[in-house]
Amino acid sequence: MFDTILIANRGEIACRVIESARAMGVRSVAVYSDADRGAKHVALADAAVHIGGSAPAESYLRGARIIEAAKASGAQAIHPGYGFLSENPDFVEAVEAAGLVFIGPSAKAIRAMGLKDAAKALMEEAGVPVVPGYHGEEQDPEFLAKQAAEIGYPVLIKAVAGGGGKGMRLVEEPGAFGEALKSAQGEAATAFGNEAVLIEKYIQQPRHIEVQVFGDGERAVHLFERDCSLQRRHQKVIEEAPAPDMPEAVREAMGAAAVRAAEAIGYKGAGTVEFIVDGSDGLRADGFWFMEMNTRLQVEHPVTEAITGVDLVEWQLRVAAGERLPKAQDELSITGHAFEARLYAEDVPKGFLPATGVLRHLKFPEGARADSGVRSGDEISPWYDPMIAKIIVHGPTRDVALQRLADALARCEVAGTVTNLSFLGALARHEGFGRGEVDTGLIARDIEALTAMPAPRPAHFALAALAAQDLLGDVAGDTGFSLWAPLNRQVVLRRGEEEEELTLRALGPDAHDVVMGEAVIAARRVGGRWMLDGEVAPPVVVTGDLVTVFADYGIGFHVIDPLARASAAGGDASVIEAPMPGLVKAMFATPGAEVKAGDRLAVLEAMKMEHSLLAARDGVVAEVLAKEGAQVEAGAPLVRLADEEEAAA
Repeated sequence: MFDTILIANRGEIACRVIESARAMGVRSVAVYSDADRGAKHVALADAAVHIGGSAPAESYLRGARIIEAAKASGAQAIHPGYGFLSENPDFVEAVEAAGLVFIGPSAKAIRAMGLKDAAKALMEEAGVPVVPGYHGEEQDPEFLAKQAAEIGYPVLIKAVAGGGGKGMRLVEEPGAFGEALKSAQGEAATAFGNEAVLIEKYIQQPRHIEVQVFGDGERAVHLFERDCSLQRRHQKVIEEAPAPDMPEAVREAMGAAAVRAAEAIGYKGAGTVEFIVDGSDGLRADGFWFMEMNTRLQVEHPVTEAITGVDLVEWQLRVAAGERLPKAQDELSITGHAFEARLYAEDVPKGFLPATGVLRHLKFPEGARADSGVRSGDEISPWYDPMIAKIIVHGPTRDVALQRLADALARCEVAGTVTNLSFLGALARHEGFGRGEVDTGLIARDIEALTAMPAPRPAHFALAALAAQDLLGDVAGDTGFSLWAPLNRQVVLRRGEEEEELTLRALGPDAHDVVMGEAVIAARRVGGRWMLDGEVAPPVVVTGDLVTVFADYGIGFHVIDPLARASAAGGDASVIEAPMPGLVKAMFATPGAEVKAGDRLAVLEAMKMEHSLLAARDGVVAEVLAKEGAQVEAGAPLVRLADEEEAAA
């Protein structure tokens, strides 16, 4: 076994690898960028090496620098985590050329599965079923359109080098094919440096079921399946293991196919074989097809660990060190059910826009596993994926596990940035999902209900006002009183664009009345805890001018000083600003051009995704304030529309 490994990654996966390495007595070395100098993974590791600037291209994608760091720190092996260099065969070869061990598959195996079209051809040879489609090299648009017609609409256009939903477009009728193809190729070129695509038959009621495999270079086993059907725009949101309503015969067929796939390429280490499954008439042994193989550890690997009792990172280290497979297939079994929910810093009402900010308060519930790369006080950086944590639960049955997930999400406490907690909670309590009626279209069908934000109740405002005035802790008996009567205090809170003025009437250290409009909320401390109109008050934290009440997945209120209240009007629809720091990938606006509300004016690339910036109203472009290729900060003006006088001139 190695005595030291270097982890060529960051965030929660780096922390995850460090934990298993430490449990095995293996020393871990972290690498970090400028932005990650104070990050959690740096603090957890036994040693840490600075490798460059904040941008991934200046740090976590610098293979040569990472190898130098490994050699200088005495590491014998490099664990790539996922993302970054984890599926880069050139990096694998460079690691091995430097006399180090890559904790993962061979460069040959990664290349075999790296391009979707070549991988599908290889799988057909290995007897693994593949989706009907065109996977060839010809990329002429007319030729591809003809192939789509022969396959039959609807079809999916997919980047051959793709992943994470990038370079993927659904086309439902022939007239939309040309524009969708152009869009997919452009996104694929940006994300992967390869604009080639393949065309596949679109399964009408698809489920995304994947099989965890593990090989030692000769033999392979599977650790059963995960259902990842709950997706938004091809991005996984909640994963579970095993798949609901999975017949044992289908499980055996899928597992055997996944093992054939792994053994066909001499696979070594942890990998995932992903299948698209027709769920329109139940799961059938002839109703699943190979989609792709991820030649690395998956983000959702914890649910497999939960149901099998296997530490997949430990297995990775043991096999990379030359050991054989730790268990045979007949020694592996399923116990109970597990779910994982991906908690992100996202502004759900604004279309799941990735968010930044300082995590002023972060607390995860007891009884749930939380894999996280951040702590209270850490910043969600614009340079990387905005994941806060993965919340993982396990139970003896699917119903129990799902209830535990819903409860865990409700008890997560995050303050300082917007999150998708409410969205995740709505999914966990979705009746159809609870019945196991899952397919990849569920979220899109019910998106309005799932993203509806609950309105704060008067009690929430009251609790925030009391916390803002520091009236919830242990206070002196005469606090809040004037000579003859209870003292009234005015508190102004802002929630979104709305402001509310509340009056606090201090009746004693353990009793306050809060007036909000016509409502009077009675706050009383009983048995050491606060009650609001007879109900137990939820947790609340105050950080600066932000008060967060941990009800309905976290409700933030800003305390407004009436004497310092700004009189400025709201946002100007004439100015299109960058919603977050990023790169101006494309600028479509030109001075003097007429635009309509909703027209795309620019594309901003941030947090590994492209975001279209749209005109808020009809008008004429007065100024273009940023150039393509410019790196801009949040709030930077990009385009200005002419006002009425300018437009008339």
